[in-house]
Amino acid sequence: METTSTGRTQWRPRSQEPEPEPEQRWEESKALVLLSPDFGTAWNSRKLIISKKTQASMFTDELRLSALVLSYSPKSEQAWSHRRWVIKNMAKNRTTLQEILREEYDLVEKIAEVIQEQKQSKTWVGLHVADHSCFHYRMRLIFRILEDCCRKQEEGSCDSCVEVYLIWQEELDWNEELIKRYLGREALWLYRRFLSLLWIRHFTSDINDVSSSQKSQSSIQVNVSVFLDKELLLVNSCSEGSDDEFEDFEEQAICSASYMLWLTKQIPETQKLELREKIENESLDAMLKLVSLRGPPFGAI
Repeated sequence: METTSTGRTQWRPRSQEPEPEPEQRWEESKALVLLSPDFGTAWNSRKLIISKKTQASMFTDELRLSALVLSYSPKSEQAWSHRRWVIKNMAKNRTTLQEILREEYDLVEKIAEVIQEQKQSKTWVGLHVADHSCFHYRMRLIFRILEDCCRKQEEGSCDSCVEVYLIWQEELDWNEELIKRYLGREALWLYRRFLSLLWIRHFTSDINDVSSSQKSQSSIQVNVSVFLDKELLLVNSCSEGSDDEFEDFEEQAICSASYMLWLTKQIPETQKLELREKIENESLDAMLKLVSLRGPPFGAI
């Protein structure tokens, strides 16, 4: 903008900055899709560059790049879309389809192996119940499974949610089995907290909560009271003493009472009074008071 001799303001076109070279855009777009897999503009920029050069090596490099992105962001629609585009163009150029299909099968199998890994790691975890890292690993696997379930539920599929429900139920039963076999193990009780909290959030409903009826019909709902009754049975069985001096029943009782005290803080307010009335076991009631006074045996409740 400048002022002329007549006093009028005159606009001058803004000088346009030169567009970056294709090599520069190629490297910049690569960094962008690695940092933000759903950045569609960056993927489209790469498509444009590839379309102009049509080199076979570039298509191969794109398959490797998209595979890398999908290894840590398997739900990225932009990455999958770009990969489909690359494969279609490779097919047009008469690239061997058999090799492409084999690589695609390997990629999908690798992404879908989370549930299988969750099953296979059971034996190892069962033999190392004091190793917290084992249970942290299983937590990550379960989070991955849950993410996939939520994505499919948004797409209108309920089959995956049924599968996750069964996996969670199996995990709770398996954890209970380990708790009864290995007494007073901190890692087992902490892992049960994780399972119970996610169970309450995703699979239980408060019968007094009107909003629970507004949830998706495809989701599986279990009444909180039913869940708490099962947990109370477990805690009561773990709070009973024994004369066997080789088993640490006292530590088991403290861990179970601490777990129950923690659980009462996670449930809806309408269920807390009901749960308190159900705690009829005198030893458990005394243990709850002891834990509340001296603090839990591990972490914060």
